[in-house]
Amino acid sequence: MRRITSNFDTMSTLQTGPVSPTEMASRLPVKLTGLVAATFTPLTSGGELDLSVIGPYVVYLTERQGVRNIFVNGTTGEGMSLSVEERKRTAAEWCLRARGKMDNVIVHVGCLSLKDSKDLAHHAETAGADGIGVISPSFFKPKTADALRSYLKEVASAAPTLPLYYYHLPALTGSNLLASDVCKGLEALIPTFSGVKFSGTDLMDFGQCVRHSQADQALLYGVDEQLLAALAFGANGAVGSLYNYLGSHFNKLMMAFAQGDIVGARALQFSVQDLLAFASKYGFDVAVNKRLMSDLSGLILGPPRLPLVPCRPEVAAAVAQKYRQIFPEP
Repeated sequence: MRRITSNFDTMSTLQTGPVSPTEMASRLPVKLTGLVAATFTPLTSGGELDLSVIGPYVVYLTERQGVRNIFVNGTTGEGMSLSVEERKRTAAEWCLRARGKMDNVIVHVGCLSLKDSKDLAHHAETAGADGIGVISPSFFKPKTADALRSYLKEVASAAPTLPLYYYHLPALTGSNLLASDVCKGLEALIPTFSGVKFSGTDLMDFGQCVRHSQADQALLYGVDEQLLAALAFGANGAVGSLYNYLGSHFNKLMMAFAQGDIVGARALQFSVQDLLAFASKYGFDVAVNKRLMSDLSGLILGPPRLPLVPCRPEVAAAVAQKYRQIFPEP
């Protein structure tokens, strides 16, 4: 049994086995909601995978941050800088270590090569993942929404028992296609289509995704510093890197919003913005973020992989100090 749950909606249970895509769609979870941590990929000082960190990482997320859903091998995890084999090994280890401890492991399988994406999707299914995320190709970009929808359909066919989430990240893919054009009615083409990871700042486009979504689809917002605005538009969950070490605070933000405490939710969102406004002065990227996670969690996540360069020690110290000023330990 693969148990797929959410933080805010009714839990559902999915029996694995050989089923058709249409039948699978009728048995997908109601929604994946709540916080989803976009995980960092642990590397050694020499730049090789260090999978031994993943077990303690799971414990840290679940016990210290109250986060039980993860998005693996995405932007935060430097997925595009890993080889296909490295991505498989990383995904398999997360699935293994999260089993019985986390609710959902969503594996990002997007690549420049369609064959590689399908290979990774099939592997995610066999490894026991609970869903796949797929970003648009970013070198030869799809020129139309229909072209991207056809690409997503091909990837989905390689993992017919897994929910598929479209990963919208225009700032890095360079694609100017609207997510709402890609997602509207996509369930008719891809029965396993289960929602969108919307990592853009165009709230009108996100609003149109919400307006035309089906009741059983996840609307996961991916710009952590403006989550509250997305919740007002109808987001029912969020995927982001900050939930690795600010998950407990964002859980409070989402609960405050759900209870109608807008003032309290706004105060928490402003605190997050204060931290990012400070960190942005130093060039807050995956490298700085990864080092901050290491310093705050005690997990040895290692350096980023080139072309990203390691965070300078003085920058790491300044950002960590600012974090502790804004979010002091109880």
